Amino acid sequence: MQKLAKPLWQIAKTGGLLVFFCVNAIAQPFSPKREFRAVWIATVANIDWPSAKGLSSVQQQEEFINLLDFHRRNGMNALIVQVRPATDAFYFSALETWSEWLTGKQGTMPEPFYDPLQFMIEETHRRGMEFHAWINPYRAQFDNDSLKIHPDHITRRKPEWFITYGKMKLFNPGIPEVRQYITDVVADIVRRYDIDGIHFDDYFYPYPIQGQVFNDSLTYKQYGKGFTKIEDWRRDNVNKLIESISLQIKQIKPYVKFGISPFGVWRNRSQDVRGSPTQAGQTCYDHLYADVRLWLEKGWIDYVAPQVYFSIEFDKIPYKTLVDWWAENSFGRHVYIGQAAYKAIPQPNGDLAWAKPTQLPEQIRHNRSKNGKVQGSIFFSSRSLVSNPNGIADSLRENFYKYIALPPLMPWKAGTPPLPPTELEVLQSKKGALLRWSPPDQKTGLQRAVRYYAIYRAPANQALNLENPAHLIAVTGPENTFLDQNLPADGQYRYAVTALNRLYQESKAVFSPLVKLRTPGTWTDFVITLLNIYKKIAIEKKNPR
Repeated sequence: MQKLAKPLWQIAKTGGLLVFFCVNAIAQPFSPKREFRAVWIATVANIDWPSAKGLSSVQQQEEFINLLDFHRRNGMNALIVQVRPATDAFYFSALETWSEWLTGKQGTMPEPFYDPLQFMIEETHRRGMEFHAWINPYRAQFDNDSLKIHPDHITRRKPEWFITYGKMKLFNPGIPEVRQYITDVVADIVRRYDIDGIHFDDYFYPYPIQGQVFNDSLTYKQYGKGFTKIEDWRRDNVNKLIESISLQIKQIKPYVKFGISPFGVWRNRSQDVRGSPTQAGQTCYDHLYADVRLWLEKGWIDYVAPQVYFSIEFDKIPYKTLVDWWAENSFGRHVYIGQAAYKAIPQPNGDLAWAKPTQLPEQIRHNRSKNGKVQGSIFFSSRSLVSNPNGIADSLRENFYKYIALPPLMPWKAGTPPLPPTELEVLQSKKGALLRWSPPDQKTGLQRAVRYYAIYRAPANQALNLENPAHLIAVTGPENTFLDQNLPADGQYRYAVTALNRLYQESKAVFSPLVKLRTPGTWTDFVITLLNIYKKIAIEKKNPR
């Protein structure tokens, strides 16, 4: 809960209870039951995970679980993990080599062997969270160091597909075989792994480098028939890739989501009446050749996560102005705002507005004020939240994400909510309240659709309301038991359990009667333990051995 701007006695003096309730309502941020809350975990150059090249498999797994649990405690319900940072793999692949940022040497598998992607998906799902596989589509070599490149790397097998630009080697998006290869890589992941989403970042055609030319003129001459401008041809190349991948995902697993996180500005209004009232020096459309607005309009992507990495006070690209534009240009798809948690860490010559502890909280409040047209946030990046600049992780855990949220529904994704569980019972145990229930009848065939269960709880003096985020206390895996170790106090409680499918479509609930419960480790338990000890001593005195 946010602190009130004035102490209660001052509020009372300035207008009594009515004023108090009004101020309190303003002070408390709206916490929706459904909201996408995610964090990017970057693997390129070991930004977030693993912390260093060549860690043992056990160390890698321990680090990931620690990150996963940290973000879950802070209220996240999804992870977006970079599994293909530079045409390399954090998973077993017949198409691409193992990543150097995983094992220390490109092409070398983990030792002892495990499949990191499979491991991460299972651990994430076990905690009731979504896993989105983050892929950089066009980057092939991060620093163009040929000595590190494995002989089986695609740049060695198909050197004619690549263009060197700056320090990097990039796929040439104008070559049809390149588009097919990238589509095949995505299809392979979707087909073999139980992911919830495929996620692309902002790197399509490269960000302009002064004095450098992206030399694709010969490709344009070969494949650009029908285009009078190379810029339009480049945009068409990216459009074809996005459409192709969208179709592949829908054919293989239509429930898998496809999301893209572009640079924050599509186009300035000075360039296009449909653009945002901003003054960006570069844009998605004109410099990266990514027509994201078209992808939303065509329904090729399920969500957009624009990187609105600008402060509210930045005059050329004000945060609120840009968020409002995306909210009005989503064409019914979801908008998750990319939040620049890393900018809260002091940077030389940075925007001083980011030093204010209120910057990110005010941004989140603005997102939530858009009447459901902004459905969540993704934070860059994991390391920034772990370092907790300006207490942002604390603010999420104790305030904005204090209550659990389910990911928002996508009505265009087909699915049927599971049948409800049955026979819910609540038992007192030494460690808390133990819930047990029966899953939906397997004869219906809907048991396969149950992926998670949602647990609700309310004290006796409140009606249990499934739409009240304060009553949603946990989202668990498919197991049909749950141990509630966080009872706020001794007393009577009522529980409810619902079933969720992989799209988080929710069944009706099974309710428990009121149950009298004690919190684990309370004074009452201590007294009872002492009494039991005294009884045992008294019995032994009466009946000496």
